[in-house]
Amino acid sequence: MDSTVTPGGRSRAGLRLMAVHAHPDDESSKGAATTAMYAASGVEVLVVTCTGGERGSILNPRYADVHETLEQMAAVRQVEMAGAAAALGVRQQWLGFVDSGLPEGDPLPPLPEGCFALVPLEEAAAPLVRLVREFRPHVMTTYDPTGGYPHPDHIMCHRVAAEAFAAAGDPDRYRGLGDPWEPLKLYYNHDFSMARLRTIHDALLGEGLASPFGDWLSSREMREIPEREVTTRVPCSDHFPARDAALVAHATQIDPEGFFFAVPRELEARVWPVEEYELAESRVPTHLLEDDLFAGIHPEDFR
Repeated sequence: MDSTVTPGGRSRAGLRLMAVHAHPDDESSKGAATTAMYAASGVEVLVVTCTGGERGSILNPRYADVHETLEQMAAVRQVEMAGAAAALGVRQQWLGFVDSGLPEGDPLPPLPEGCFALVPLEEAAAPLVRLVREFRPHVMTTYDPTGGYPHPDHIMCHRVAAEAFAAAGDPDRYRGLGDPWEPLKLYYNHDFSMARLRTIHDALLGEGLASPFGDWLSSREMREIPEREVTTRVPCSDHFPARDAALVAHATQIDPEGFFFAVPRELEARVWPVEEYELAESRVPTHLLEDDLFAGIHPEDFR
């Protein structure tokens, strides 16, 4: 395939994609192969990270360093993020908010003062509106209204991205933050759909291999969590290695021998060579199912 052409046969030249995430490492576990694929084919890709990930727990049991303060943890995660962005071939920008942490307990404790999830919406969205007007993306991606899972920063990330998508093109809103720019499409990431988990789980069992998804599938089926609509399936398996390299760059979070690497890559590429999205809003005509986030966007829209 010509490197200037999208999966659906449309020109890539001049296209811009903005992926909005809550924490460093989210960009590597949600839509990473898609962003790597587009970046490798000439699309300008900007990953936006809302918080510094300061309150993220160290999830990699093989990570031995101790970081006693939020500032130390933030500095480490900045280095990790730079490595992940390089692996994906994308640009990255921080919004500068403080990680809210994942509250645990019954009842849940209050969120820490000054954290991202407690910032008033217009204040939290303002730097993203400015960035949208500077970068001028044609397409934005983020999380659905549930956040994908109930982390307060993921839910806030959705609210901020949706607000910026709605408001960045309105000259009467967020005055003084640059010339208006109206993105054309907004997508939600769907990286852990039941269809994906079930397909890979069944393929593993069919080849006599252990599956990491059995308990997860049973839990979700018991809770009867409704599945959101999938509108777009982007072929990107050639870029799974870039995704994996980005994941391991986040050494505080990702165990290179853990969950994310439990599925043989040859099997994954064979049975599930795509990443899935939900088209939340489009300002151009669309025809579903899509195989391209830029479907319906034509050269005259590349301004």
